[in-house]
Amino acid sequence: MKNQLFFWIILIAFPYMTYSQGDVEGCKDYPMFNRMPNFYITGCIKNFDAVTVWMSGDVSKNIEGNKTEISYELNTESGQQAPSFLQVVKNFENAIAKYNGKRIYLGSQDATLHMKIKDKDFWIIIESASDVAQTYKLLVLEVEPMKQEILANEMFDGLTQNGSVSLYINFETGKSDIKPESQPIIDQMVEMLKANPSLKISIEGHTDNIGTPAANKTLSENRAKSVMNALTAKSIDKTRLTSRGWGQEKPIEDNESETGRAKNRRVEIIKQ
Repeated sequence: MKNQLFFWIILIAFPYMTYSQGDVEGCKDYPMFNRMPNFYITGCIKNFDAVTVWMSGDVSKNIEGNKTEISYELNTESGQQAPSFLQVVKNFENAIAKYNGKRIYLGSQDATLHMKIKDKDFWIIIESASDVAQTYKLLVLEVEPMKQEILANEMFDGLTQNGSVSLYINFETGKSDIKPESQPIIDQMVEMLKANPSLKISIEGHTDNIGTPAANKTLSENRAKSVMNALTAKSIDKTRLTSRGWGQEKPIEDNESETGRAKNRRVEIIKQ
């Protein structure tokens, strides 16, 4: 049903499309991928959106990110036979192999692939109207890690006004090692504490609900300790700091979406 709906949308969205077997003006291929031979672009969309990503035939996730959607159709003037949908999927699987990408799900007319480059996730969705791909759609969803730039004075103002501040510090997946890109947040915490020598804080770790509650609690405790150790390594008196982990016990967003889970994976500093 979802594939049939897609092609009705194509007919509605692009009534102006000509049949000159050439790309629609303003559309081009996604930089990482080549189109199938003898296909041309009939439409494209690029925006920030929430996308239903199928993990199996009956399990999906709602994921937000920067979406690029490109629709292709076989050039009938080429005289070439339309490829099978599986051939189209294999084309993209081969393209992501060098990034250690993999196929997550394959149906008769839709597929989900995934790759990760540095800290950015790429979800690649391919759809066709049938198992013979006279037309197909490519959707690439880019999901950036949550970033936060916050200055020492902003942290202190948040603590003074609200008693707490949420920080999005990036850790190695499933570990408590702080990633280098989050060092500026640590530096700003140090600056705030040095500028306010009487300030004492509790560093409290939180996770999403992926994994077991016990493992998440341990992970959040270890991450909070890692932040505390990073501060003491820069000459902040340990008596001014405490740490604890809450695991998945105190979510601030719904864990049903990746966006919500990303917001729940946080470190809070609490004024003591």
